[in-house]
Amino acid sequence: MGLLIGWLLLAGDLVYPLAHRGNVVDEYFGQKVADPYRWMEDLDSPDVKRWVEQENGTTAAYLMLSDREPIRKRLTELWNFARTEVPEREAGQLFYRRNSGLQKQSVLYREPDVLVLDPNKLSPDGSVAISQWKVSPDGRWLAYSSAPGGSDLRDLHLRALKTGRDSAEVISNVKFTSISWTKDSKGFFYCRFKGSERSAAFAGANTFHQVWYHAVGARRPDRLVFDRGEHDDLGAYVSDDGRWLYLTSAAGTTNNRLWIADLGKPGRPDLSAAPQVVAADEDAIHIPLGVAAGRLYLYTTHQAPNGRIVSAAIGDPDREHWKTVVAETKDPISEALLVRGRLVVARLVDVQSQVQLFDLSGNRAGEVKLPDTGSVQGVNGKNGDTDFFFEFTSFLIPRTVFRYDVRAGRLEPFHPPTSPFDASRYETRALFYPSKDGTRVPLFVTGPKRIPRNGSSPTILYGYGGFFFPVQPSYAVSMAAWLELGGLFAVANLRGGSEYGEAWHRAGMREKKQNVFDDFIAAAEFLESEDYTSPRRLAIRGGSNGGLLVAAVMNQRPDLFAVALPAVGVMDMLRFQKFTGGSHWVEEYGSSDDPAMFPTLLAYSPLHNIKRGVCYPATLITTADRDDRVVPIHSFKYAAALQEVQRCRRPVLIRIEKAGSHGYRPTDRIIEETADTLAFALRNLKPLLEDLVR
Repeated sequence: MGLLIGWLLLAGDLVYPLAHRGNVVDEYFGQKVADPYRWMEDLDSPDVKRWVEQENGTTAAYLMLSDREPIRKRLTELWNFARTEVPEREAGQLFYRRNSGLQKQSVLYREPDVLVLDPNKLSPDGSVAISQWKVSPDGRWLAYSSAPGGSDLRDLHLRALKTGRDSAEVISNVKFTSISWTKDSKGFFYCRFKGSERSAAFAGANTFHQVWYHAVGARRPDRLVFDRGEHDDLGAYVSDDGRWLYLTSAAGTTNNRLWIADLGKPGRPDLSAAPQVVAADEDAIHIPLGVAAGRLYLYTTHQAPNGRIVSAAIGDPDREHWKTVVAETKDPISEALLVRGRLVVARLVDVQSQVQLFDLSGNRAGEVKLPDTGSVQGVNGKNGDTDFFFEFTSFLIPRTVFRYDVRAGRLEPFHPPTSPFDASRYETRALFYPSKDGTRVPLFVTGPKRIPRNGSSPTILYGYGGFFFPVQPSYAVSMAAWLELGGLFAVANLRGGSEYGEAWHRAGMREKKQNVFDDFIAAAEFLESEDYTSPRRLAIRGGSNGGLLVAAVMNQRPDLFAVALPAVGVMDMLRFQKFTGGSHWVEEYGSSDDPAMFPTLLAYSPLHNIKRGVCYPATLITTADRDDRVVPIHSFKYAAALQEVQRCRRPVLIRIEKAGSHGYRPTDRIIEETADTLAFALRNLKPLLEDLVR
């Protein structure tokens, strides 16, 4: 049987595993909608597990392509360089994660390269991921989270930094949590869903988030600090001086409410302090920056869609009394920080970063001269420090950490990387194109210098378009490898993100979601009309909300693309709110439970808009079996439905990562998945035999 399948694959006639169609039909406001693959929602059923194994076998057999191994080897070479993440300062010491090149996970160090925690020793295969970490203010303890397969469901651990040994204290099953120590280093705040200390279902909905306090070494149970009794995600953050506790709640993924509690003396924090309202309404973003001269400074989009910095009197809940310190401009604020009496403000100017300094009265106090045109991310520092750190990158410059000395006005790299990629051979063009309704949309195209305009370049077009998330220029090894293969890499900055502030976001959400798809389609049409590529040479790629984008667009315009690469996508828009964090996306998408939104969601839902008799692009769907953010149910259903109707010889495959999650893979498995993806794209963008004959 294996030889027969292998021969059929080489012949181009794929035989897909059988996915039986059930007879489930739902009724929405008088309209009946079939859901034949509802059985796939039971991820632990023998039928689903059998289907997953068979699909992975089919995909693995197809991906034994001649280009795949050379691509994997080159990816390994390109990945093999040391890189450091933005550091944090505690107890006068810098702590940072660093990867020597091919380590499965980055290692936590204390400067100068003193080992603190090596996650690679926790699981030889890298399946146990370390994500959050926070050192206590006295430098004695490390609190960190671990998660099998990189799941959002995590356990919190304590490590004594003097001995390097973990305490027996473990806080199990926390999700969507911050870790924030009190100034006395005797404990920290964290968040969990009500009752999850006993059990936490993998794909279950998340309900009733709570803020708790854990006292190190105490025998008493953890203390409940804050509980709204609603379906909001909560956050708790102690101010740098230890006096204030900031509390946030968000029913969706963008806007939030904000409270502040006075903990009193940092050496003896008052955990019973009553929270005072700063922003009672969840109609804008409210991010606290710090307290200075008795006033709270915060970044907000309230009455300022592009963002502004304001100061507020503590205890006064009336936002009309806020004082604008740094005013809104046409260029949205992407990040902000209060450090040493200076406000650090990063703005996006046509999706490229500029960083300015202001004093606490809002007067200009300088500008950070960046090393090149590109993106600033992860601005980090404490209110009392004299410096701050950030990461700088572009499509051709690997992520590099910089330190800025506020007093000296000096910028210097911190552990700069040395990449094996020769960026001097390539260029990035910043372009604009009109969308369907005439909206001007940014587009970046990266390729060899003097990019060819003959329509023959294999091209990957990437997009996201949602959740107020900006797709800024940034370096990726996968892109570098693609460029070396002779391809072009294009990024469209679609509506739905924050590239031009909240108005840009709102123009691509809920009932206006079709604008995002129109923007992406227009980007493809622009690349083809300007002879950068052609429909037979164009691939589209996106993950999560971007996976939804790719699937929706290939349904709507299958003629525009030869290859589609949807990763961990939201494919069932009628049921997404029923799984894990999906209920928090209703603010962004709307819900099929709403009669006003149901027709909109049904009109573009990838799963429900696959048609018979259509030749869809060659498609490689990627997901992971432990993805508890966008559960793999979405990709499973979409793959089965698309395989059933594909009428031409273009393959439709699904690759399901074992012991992986929404955004986590150890380095070696990132390389394997990337090699599969690029080899698949290259194979299906090459001139086909019939092209050569003609």
